[in-house]
Amino acid sequence: MHRSMDEPTGGAGLPAARSHPTARPGPPPAGAGEELPDPAVLGALLRRHGWQRRGGAPGRYGRWTPPGSAAGTTSLLVPESAAFPDSGELIEEALLALGRSPDPSARDILVSLTVPSDEIRWWREVPESAAGAAGASGWTEAEELRSAARQVLMAGALAARGRAGYHGARHRRKARAALDDALIGPGAGGRSLTAYVPVDSGRAVAVRLCHALHATREAVDYQRATGGMEAFDSAVAAGVGRELTEALIALVRGSEGAGIDLRWAPAAGAPDGCPARPAPVEFSPGDLPALRAAGARYLRDEPAVQVRLTGAVVRLRRSGPRGAGIVRLRVLAGAEVAHVRVELDEEAYRIAGHAHLVGLPLRVEGRLENRGGFRRLTGASQVAPVQVDEAERDRLMKALQENVDHFEEACAGEEP
Repeated sequence: MHRSMDEPTGGAGLPAARSHPTARPGPPPAGAGEELPDPAVLGALLRRHGWQRRGGAPGRYGRWTPPGSAAGTTSLLVPESAAFPDSGELIEEALLALGRSPDPSARDILVSLTVPSDEIRWWREVPESAAGAAGASGWTEAEELRSAARQVLMAGALAARGRAGYHGARHRRKARAALDDALIGPGAGGRSLTAYVPVDSGRAVAVRLCHALHATREAVDYQRATGGMEAFDSAVAAGVGRELTEALIALVRGSEGAGIDLRWAPAAGAPDGCPARPAPVEFSPGDLPALRAAGARYLRDEPAVQVRLTGAVVRLRRSGPRGAGIVRLRVLAGAEVAHVRVELDEEAYRIAGHAHLVGLPLRVEGRLENRGGFRRLTGASQVAPVQVDEAERDRLMKALQENVDHFEEACAGEEP
């Protein structure tokens, strides 16, 4: 779905992703085809990450130093604009100094400069431990934070695909694709986490999360004040659903409080309909009952969907040589899920078996039930093979042959 900034960029099995800026020895040399960042964008990022401007010629350039104890180790001279003759040289020198700076925020600034990205930051307040006293986090704590952050991002990506109280298995493939270019990296001491979501591919996710998180906070406040759940119903339009409530539960559980802060990419500015500086959204353990009740409500109330889908038969199973059976389809069209399980009568099961043997997909109508995450089709009817051209049939047969082990296991009696 998205890469960690701590993972290597090479190695088998890893998807292609943009390289980490700090993996390079410094900024690209002049003439390398990469445009230097806007000085105003660099200044905005320095300010965002706590760097201090300490003098410089007014209207021409400013001198910036990192926050805290690292203030004396690095000094950047950043021009006010690109209009001055030496502005390009100063920017290159500033980028080189950032690449060499020991301050953790320097890496974050370089990431944001490489590809304009919206920043989403999570933090958790956990009971103090020996590691916490030293400013670090334990393995379990770090993994819990990372897992919750991934869930929040996925909830935002699902909501960007469509509004629903419960998505289940729907829209998962496209939601993951929207996060392919996102980077995740730990904050200082490992007590926080920041995701960099590129504007070009992920701005819709960040915008939806902005609306959904604030709507969730308002709905929780309303429930705690009045006991009513109506605000959660209307919050679905803002992108709130079971996936987001479950993600927030995972973020808050075991902590003394947690929060999410979203900052827009300075190079792109704030999107329409969103504040220039969204307020951080915080949740506490006292919010968990409302979040759990909302998640259960979303799961219960999301209706089944009438669909007409086309899929390739990948598993067949029935208890005897005759009668009804269960078929598993790899969905090709008609529903935003990867696989569905369908119970067919004897005649329809025979049609499905023949379609599998000759490498043809199957078309079927029915109701996609929310039980099991919208992975089950009930009331199946109009079952028929779909004619495809030879090239498409060859492609389907090759895909099915690659999954022949699953098919044989299913025929031997394994539940699909």
